[in-house]
Amino acid sequence: MPHSNLEDEQGVRLQKVMAAAGVASRRVCEDLIARGQVTVNGKRVTELGTRVNPDVDKISVSGMPIQLDVSKVYLALNKPVGVVSSMADENGRADLSQFVEGYERVFNVGRLDAETSGLIIMTNDGDLAHKLAHPKFGVTKTYVARVQGVVEPGIVHKLLSGFDLEDGFIKADKAKIVQLSQTESLLEIELHSGRNRIVRRMFDFLGHPVLGLVRKQFGSIQLGPLKAGKVRELSKIEIGALLKAAEGKSMRQSQAAKKAPHVAQAKTRGR
Repeated sequence: MPHSNLEDEQGVRLQKVMAAAGVASRRVCEDLIARGQVTVNGKRVTELGTRVNPDVDKISVSGMPIQLDVSKVYLALNKPVGVVSSMADENGRADLSQFVEGYERVFNVGRLDAETSGLIIMTNDGDLAHKLAHPKFGVTKTYVARVQGVVEPGIVHKLLSGFDLEDGFIKADKAKIVQLSQTESLLEIELHSGRNRIVRRMFDFLGHPVLGLVRKQFGSIQLGPLKAGKVRELSKIEIGALLKAAEGKSMRQSQAAKKAPHVAQAKTRGR
């Protein structure tokens, strides 16, 4: 017991924390540290005796953050049409709770309207959920939209250049025509906005109402062959990719803020 208290005060050996997080065996983790593939709070660590605080320190392996809190749950759900994006609907409509029985306190990251199907991330990690859902962190979502009418290349240009809706300017990060028929068009559109029914409203504005909409990707997580109404646990690699995506833009903003005073000084000298 005295040894345990001492370990608490000084931290836990890095390789032990990595192994507990499921990165690899402790021996392999030691090799990763020795090869300089591990960073703690952004600094490369090569000493095997390094101790860390798993409650505070951020550890990455080959640039990919690792999940230290094993109580956190990360799921991918293929939401069917007709289900509302809520864990409990006050109007008694079908909600998401039916798909995640057995997982405690999980909730949905963002929303899909009832008539849109596809990928929803479910988790009990509130901090990550906030970053994934907030547009300022720049995590993109990819949709496949079946729309009314034949979409001309000019419509794709408008999606990419942007336009004003009733709640402000909007534009797609990426957009392309996938397939055309005489009466309908299939398009893929990527954007980071989380505004309500935004894809449907964009196509309504352009005169091509949505007939069917599926979200196929959230950040780097893909829907893949997951069937409607089914859920799967994200892999360690997928979780790391989400953590990295959520931290990426905020880290760049922080770095830009650090550079800002130097830029201001340069402008002052130039006057």
